[in-house]
Amino acid sequence: METYSRNLAFIVLAAGLGKRMKSNKAKVLHEVLGKPMVHYVLETAIQFTNRNVYVIVGYQSEIVRSSIEKEFDVHYVYQEKQLGTGHAVSCALPYLESQIQQIVILCGDTPLISQSTIALLIHTHRNLKNDLTVLAVNMEKPTGYGRILIKENQRVAGIVEEADATDFQRKIKIVNTGIYCVDRTFLSDAIESLTNHNAQQELYLTDIVEIGFRKDKAITAVIGEDSTEMMGVNSQDDLQIAERQMRLRLSKNLDFRNSP
Repeated sequence: METYSRNLAFIVLAAGLGKRMKSNKAKVLHEVLGKPMVHYVLETAIQFTNRNVYVIVGYQSEIVRSSIEKEFDVHYVYQEKQLGTGHAVSCALPYLESQIQQIVILCGDTPLISQSTIALLIHTHRNLKNDLTVLAVNMEKPTGYGRILIKENQRVAGIVEEADATDFQRKIKIVNTGIYCVDRTFLSDAIESLTNHNAQQELYLTDIVEIGFRKDKAITAVIGEDSTEMMGVNSQDDLQIAERQMRLRLSKNLDFRNSP
């Protein structure tokens, strides 16, 4: 495993209710095999940095924080009003230590994301000297996900949310996972340019891609191979799929450890 310097931080988005879960419980506290799904995400994040992990909390913030504190030593940032992913990240930026240069943004509802995929994202970002690197995945049925718009030379031109997409754009199968590695300077500048002129009237973090493209920033996508690894858990059905995948992963690890 590559050793990462103190200039790397993680922001984990964990503030939402998750209306499609049809539950009063904070979305990220829904359990996969008896463990809150945000715990899986944090287990992955802390492999790369000691304490430079910032969790955005909002809905049921004290309950979410109490759950996390039992297992992890991380920072917390309170998002008083859930005004979108861009707003959530903007809440965290003032709290980052001065030496932080690169930021990995993770979603608290992606329990299957692996350490190796995040390592590839960071390595690609640094190797290409990108301003922004987007984790994408090719999905046969992309309904519900933001589509990635790719121009020549694999440059990413933007991400369009399904609610705002044209019929042509909805046919695109390369989708956004909501996971990014981004340079702090670019992120701070781009966040200030976000607007809520969209169907949800929220500040979309995804819009920083189009902002960067217009400013001729270096933006590429890392396209993951396993769509189940990147899936966001948005419903009880998704939760059952995540449980099946986690069981499968754990059984494979057990088989590997027990092999001669």
